[in-house]
This record gives sequence, structure tokens and C-alpha cells, in this order.
Amino acid sequence: MITLDVESAPASVMDAHTLDLLGFDKLRELLAGYTASSLGRDLARQIEPSTDASVIRKEISLVTEMVEALGLNQAPPFSGLHDVRLIARRAAIGTMLTAEQLIEVAEALNCTGAMYRYRMRLAEHLSGLIDHLSGIEDLGTVGKSIGGCIDARGHVLDMASRDLAAVRQKLYELDEKVKAEIRRLLRDPELRKVLSYPNATVHGDHYVLPVAVNYKHKVPGVVHRVSGTGETLFVEPASIAGLSAERVQLKADEDREVKRVLRRLSGEVGRVAKPLVYALDVIAKLDLICAKARYSRDFDMYPPDVNTEGRLWLRGARHPLLESLFRNESPPNAERGTRNAELKTESPPPDSSVPNSEPRAPRSVVPIDIRLGIGFNLLVITGPNTGGKTVTLKTTGLLCLMAQCGMHVPAGEGSLVPVFRHILADIGDEQSLEQSLSTFSSHVSRISSIFKVADNQSLILLDELGAGTDPTEGAALGRAILDQLDHVGCRAIVTTHLGDLKTYAFNNDRAENGAVEFDVETMRPTYRLHIGQFGMSNALKIARRLKLPKELLKKAHRYLKKRKGKSGELARLQELRLEAEQAKVEALAARHEADREKEALARARAALEKEAADRLALSELRTSLKAGTVVTVQRFGSTGKVVKVDPKKQTVTVSVGIGQWEVPFEEIFPA
Repeated sequence: MITLDVESAPASVMDAHTLDLLGFDKLRELLAGYTASSLGRDLARQIEPSTDASVIRKEISLVTEMVEALGLNQAPPFSGLHDVRLIARRAAIGTMLTAEQLIEVAEALNCTGAMYRYRMRLAEHLSGLIDHLSGIEDLGTVGKSIGGCIDARGHVLDMASRDLAAVRQKLYELDEKVKAEIRRLLRDPELRKVLSYPNATVHGDHYVLPVAVNYKHKVPGVVHRVSGTGETLFVEPASIAGLSAERVQLKADEDREVKRVLRRLSGEVGRVAKPLVYALDVIAKLDLICAKARYSRDFDMYPPDVNTEGRLWLRGARHPLLESLFRNESPPNAERGTRNAELKTESPPPDSSVPNSEPRAPRSVVPIDIRLGIGFNLLVITGPNTGGKTVTLKTTGLLCLMAQCGMHVPAGEGSLVPVFRHILADIGDEQSLEQSLSTFSSHVSRISSIFKVADNQSLILLDELGAGTDPTEGAALGRAILDQLDHVGCRAIVTTHLGDLKTYAFNNDRAENGAVEFDVETMRPTYRLHIGQFGMSNALKIARRLKLPKELLKKAHRYLKKRKGKSGELARLQELRLEAEQAKVEALAARHEADREKEALARARAALEKEAADRLALSELRTSLKAGTVVTVQRFGSTGKVVKVDPKKQTVTVSVGIGQWEVPFEEIFPA
């Protein structure tokens, strides 16, 4: 067996063309839809497959723990989470933030406090999530400080500072004087005669009276505005002009005090900018982990067992994008007649030739079992068009990418996924009009580029091998390509229509046949994949079902016997290989289950040993307590300093915050 030494390999960038063929960007968007914030969305849209097995296992473990946490109704509190990292960094270098920016920062700071308390509430066995959040500090006090000075509309409150409250009190008193003077003027009957209407109005910060233009000399004061018709002047009476000047000065004082408050609060943000930015990075990652977990729960996924030996076994695998499409597609009759050669469906479409036929049942993805690197490295799949061969390739590639992104996969529990350095695909008709390349030429060009980077740590996916040219030459080229894949030592799945390639696996122990099933009775593919079989010809069976003349069919059978004298031997050989394959799968499943039970027992034993060691260490800590020791007090969820120890009462007096508290030994833990 070839061992893939991936853990020591440097990280590599996956082939961009392959990612596009497999629909990786669509998967990213699907994952981004489960995030709770812009920070998580950005990470989801930038997610890349890793080639470090230890990193992948850790990521998958965190997602598994989050799935359990969500099942326990312990969802993370993302409320108030904003990406204020740039704002915090600006505050750290002395920039004064606006009131609106400070509100956003306050909400983010309060979120860190909620996350700090969330970590305390998490079940103890969710140690990965607890460790992930361990570096977050409770910065909610700074957020509350901002909230006490600025309201939700961005208005700086009077209580933000004494000087600001004093200035606003003066402004209030001055405004009352101005209003009193305006009311006195409006009560003057002589003045009311020269007004266009008997009310005062406000222009900017000035109270003005609407004076008819013919009587402007009757009201001494400052003209601030003229009406659109030119018949009304808005005059600030001279009797309040002095008060207005004083008001301008007080408004300047108010503005100065507001800026002083904003600078003070910005300084507080600047002092916690570093832990805030760190906390936001951690919470953003937690948002991505939570999105992966929600996606996993929504689509019934399981964590894959990641290995570095090149063993791939997807049990009951489903294509994630197709499953999402079928779940969200419009009502069945809305798209009747639409053809998609790559859609897997368990229920056939309604018979459009029958009036008022019953609408079809909702479509669902047919699970398939895919195996590589366990007994064979090359899988040659044959079968009819629209039978699911291409979807098998895409399902394999996409699920491997998901696993290497630290995600659960839509496959059965206990699925095995290796860590590939490269995933390289040639799928579909990629004819280039610009380069005037034929379909065959474009495929050959792509395969040539694949072999330039392929190695024994690669997964190669080739669709319609040898197609697009003369069948004889195509089969010869296809065999040569299979030989080269075998020589490279990679894991590869290829699909083909060429009958000559069906026998390749009979002469190579590192290759195996696969076939997608076709139901001759219903004239429809079942989309199921059978490893150990090759696709048998169904043309004559289909022709018989379609009532082609009997004489014509007999003649076709005679021609077929001349071309395939050994077809009976091949069929018998296929039956023997199928029996062997079924026995092998059963043995592998039993062995895999035994390995999983062994690993579970080993983990349980390690957990018990760790628990015993922790209890011993905790007991030693409590018996050696002395004044001055910094400890964590469970009831407060914070650290404190030991003031006095009473071994007889088994209590400790601890200084926490501004008070001293007597607590039992059982509530004392290491800091």
C-alpha cells in the first residue's frame, strides 16, 4: 500500500479549474448562507481546502462539537457582532471615532462579554470549543460605558459628562428665554398686523418671524430668508439677536464637550483594541464553525474519518448542490420538460403525453457508495447517458473538498476520506471556440496539464475517457491513460462509453470496474453505482421493449455474436467479481466498525485517565493553597487572590473585585 505523507507536506493551492468544474464556489455560497455575521460570511466565501491532516481533523472535531452544542440548545450568541476591527485599530492610534462608530463598537464589545459567559455555560465535554474561546476577554464593561454615554440614535447623552450637562442646561434656559420673547412679540397686536401668518418658525438655530415685505421696516432685526414668492421675509427680531449670539457660543461649547466625550470613549476603545480584534477573529471563526454545524444538521451530514493512507470510502454519498437544488426547486409542474442530464432522481417525471397526469413526487438524490485506495486505486465506470456517471465524479470530488475544508460530508457515518494534495478533473465538454479546439483536443489538452502535476497524493477525475474520436483509437489512448494513472500511483475515477475499456480491470489488480444501473423495464436509469460490474449493453433489450421488428432484432443478435464471441465468458467473469466485491465490502465494513469501536474505547480510556489526573492535580492545588495564590472562583466565573485558608472548615477567603468572599474548596480551580 502506498502511504500518502501529507502531514509533513506544505500547504498547496487546489487547481482553480477543478474547483470551478466541481461547483466549489456554489458550495461556499451555500455555506455562507448559514453564517450569522459579515465576518463569518467573508470566511465562508474564502474557505480553502487544507492539506494538513492534523488541521483538518481539528476543524472537523470543532464542527462535531458545535453540532452537539446546537442539539443541546447551546447556540453561540452572535447578537451585536460587527466587523469593527479596522475602527478599533484606528482608535488605537488615536483617531476620534464618531458616535455611530462607537455604537457599533459597543455592540461588538458586548458580544465579547456574551461569548465569555457562553464559554462558561458550555458542557465540559465540549473541550475543543471551550479551548477555542479561551482567549476571549469580557470587554462588555467598555461597551456598557459607551452605551451609558451614547443612545441608539447616536446622540451623546447629558450624563456623558458634567460639563456637557451644564452647557445643555444653559442652552435649555436660553431657549426658554427666546421662546418667551417670541411669545411676547406675537401677542403684540400691532406686530401681528405686519406678519404674513401669526406664527414663528425656525431657520437653522434662529427663531424668525414671517414679515410681509411691505412692512419690513416695522420689525427691526436680521433677515435670514426670503420666501419663494418674494412677498415674505423671515426676520430674527433684534430683541433676541443678542440671545442668539449667546446661543451660538453655547452650541460651540456643547460641540467641544461632545468631542471631548467622543475622544475619551475612543481612547477607551483604543486601550482594548488588541484584545477586541483578537476576540473578533476568534468569534468570526466560531461563526464559520457554527455555519458548518448548521449546514451539517440541516442536510443530515456526518464527520468523515480523515486518513493519510489514500483510503476513500464514501458510504451513501449525496451530491450537496443537487440536494440543495431539489429541496429549493419550484413546484414539480413549474419546470416540466426541463432537461438536466446530471440530475439524480428516484421518481420519474410525469408522462407529458397523458392529459392531466399526476404531478411527480419531489425529487431526491440517490445515495451512492464510492471506494478507492482499498483494494484498488483506479475505478472505471461505464453505463448509459444521464445515468449518473458525471454526478458520481462530481460527488466524489466535492465531498473530498468539503472534508479538507474541515466540514462534515453528506455521506453515511464512518465514511473515510484521505487528504489529497491535488484534486484534478476533466469533466464535461470544454470545447474552446477561441482556440478552435475540438472536444477531443480540449480533453487531451486538459489531461496533459493534469499529468504535469499529478502525483501519488492526487485524486484524478476523468469524464468520458477516449470519447470524441474513432472508438478504436480512443480505446487505445484510454488504456494508455489508465496505464499512466496506474504508474503515477494516484487515486482515479474515470467514466467511459468504450466497451474495450470495460476489460481493463480484468488485467490490472489495481483497477476495478463500476457500473451505473439502468432499469430496462422502466426504460430509466436508477442512478445507483455498482462496484465490481461493468455496464452491459442494453441497446437490444431497449429495442425489444420498443417493439422493433423481430427479424431485425434477430439479425442484430447474429451480428453481435460475431463481434463478441466471448461475451458469455465476460458475463460469467463479471458475476464472479461481483460476488467477490460484495464479500469484500462486508468484510471491510466489519473491520472498519471494529476499528471505530477500538478507537472509541481508546478515547474513552484516555478521557478517564485525563479526568483522574485532573482530579489529582486539583486536589493537590486545594491542599497547597496559601495566601496570595491566584485562583478561579467558580461561582463568579472570574479569578481572585487567596486571602486566608481554613483547612478545618475546608473554606478559602478570596478577594474578588472589591469584596472578599468565603467559598468552599469545591469552588476553587486553577487560574
